[in-house]
Amino acid sequence: MTTMMRAFETGAAAVPSTLETAASPVELLPVVQPAPQPAQPELAPPHGRAIVITSGKGGVGKTTTTANLGTALAARGQRVVLVDADVGLRNLDIVLGLESRVRFHLLDVLEEKATLEEALIRDKRTESLSLLAAAQTREKEDVVTAQMTTLIEELRRRFDYVLIDCPAGIEKGFKNAVAGAQHAIIVCTPEVSAVRDADRVVGLLPNDWRPDLIVNRVRPQLVKKGKMLSVDDVNDILRLPLLGVIAEEPGVIVATNKGEPLALDPASGIGAAYRAIAAKLVGEETPDASDVGSNGGGWFAKLGALLGGR
Repeated sequence: MTTMMRAFETGAAAVPSTLETAASPVELLPVVQPAPQPAQPELAPPHGRAIVITSGKGGVGKTTTTANLGTALAARGQRVVLVDADVGLRNLDIVLGLESRVRFHLLDVLEEKATLEEALIRDKRTESLSLLAAAQTREKEDVVTAQMTTLIEELRRRFDYVLIDCPAGIEKGFKNAVAGAQHAIIVCTPEVSAVRDADRVVGLLPNDWRPDLIVNRVRPQLVKKGKMLSVDDVNDILRLPLLGVIAEEPGVIVATNKGEPLALDPASGIGAAYRAIAAKLVGEETPDASDVGSNGGGWFAKLGALLGGR
């Protein structure tokens, strides 16, 4: 028994107590700190003004107006980009004479097949004017509206004015063109159907918008004879701030076919009208465009004389 007690005591002495184990020093592993992440650059707030050029009815001159107004703004030193939102029916590049320079289009940017820098086309006459062309072989339904909004916001960071050429109608193409815009210009001709469609479009725009109006293709002598609606007749229905009046002139078709905006022609009355609209947009004092009536007086008579009594 004495032998067993000695063995037990020897074994017990060989096993360290719990307190002794806890008191023994523990080797601590170094704490690995995560590598500092580079600070993300803050995006500059959008400063440019995004304006959609719309009407509802096709063939009233939205694309011609977009091209000439953008050209006139750029000629005043503003940084301007024109966005062709008429996916499937690209025409803005032709009016500007840039059709041979289109390599990438709007959907290429939205689908990340090309960068915005690659898709933007610099105008060959005015350095501060650029074009983002529409896709010619795609459908308007291919455009995701939220992506369009993000794109317009990015363009507003880079340009003073973003003019969006809206397709005809009030379907998906219209919604995509309006998304991201802050203001609208309604282009309307003195025809009952055009006025009705324009009125419908105004009702679809955000409630806090106050669109401006451009009355296009006016023929003063027909108005005097009672064969065409006057500008006053048009705006009696639409009740919008009148931004400008553009006369009907064969030279517009010639200039469009040549890809040469009349806004750069100092001898063109149409060009002068677009330049006056551009001046009004940037806040300069201009002659009151509302001084247009059906009685042939004032500005209206001068316009008729310039057009040779048509």
